[in-house]
Amino acid sequence: MSWDVIFEPATLALYWQGLIVTLQLTLYSLGCGAVLALACSLALISHRPWLHWPARTFTYFMRGTPLLIQVYLIYYGVAQLPWIQAHWDAVWPWTYFKEPFFCTLLSFSLNTAAYTAETLAGSIRETGKGEVEAARAMGMGHALMMRRIVLPSAIRRMLPAYGNEVVMMLHSSSLASTVPAVLDLTGAASRVYSDFFLPFEAYLFAAAIYLCITFALLGCSRLVERRFLGYLAPRK
Repeated sequence: MSWDVIFEPATLALYWQGLIVTLQLTLYSLGCGAVLALACSLALISHRPWLHWPARTFTYFMRGTPLLIQVYLIYYGVAQLPWIQAHWDAVWPWTYFKEPFFCTLLSFSLNTAAYTAETLAGSIRETGKGEVEAARAMGMGHALMMRRIVLPSAIRRMLPAYGNEVVMMLHSSSLASTVPAVLDLTGAASRVYSDFFLPFEAYLFAAAIYLCITFALLGCSRLVERRFLGYLAPRK
């Protein structure tokens, strides 16, 4: 193996650029997805059909189809529609669809929103009846009970599962390399491979970076769980 090329300043700068894009896609999609997931999870547990069934259809489609297909549907499908292209120079929000980064971010955000919404909705359904009855005994209405009692409790319980979703989102961000003009970490490794014909070195170095980020995310996840789920730990 020839590692000299990998550690050249120009190559390291390429990997650094790809790392920044990977982190941006991961963090932005998780942030946007969390907001969408909260609204979607409340619709999933709603007894109103006009709220429940659109949310159910959305999560079923996003969880039932590959993320790569979703990226292609948005970038090569929606973004390439003649009507959108005719308006993407002046009409908001279609102006964003001419940006490959936005199309990739949108697909990632919708995907993680679907998975997170189902996780949060399941956690809400598992809220103890005692908590709900205590809130009603205090005279809380439905909205106040959800905001003060149910949602905080459900979010705490879903933290372990959400930690896995964060890691999966990091790994799924490698699909951004399939979109032209988006140079993520995997895309940087592919460019090094195509330029220098070093497949093992290029992808092993990228894998090592992904591994380091994964360990850091898992460490942060454990700290958060220890902070907010410490009361569930066995008493000595």
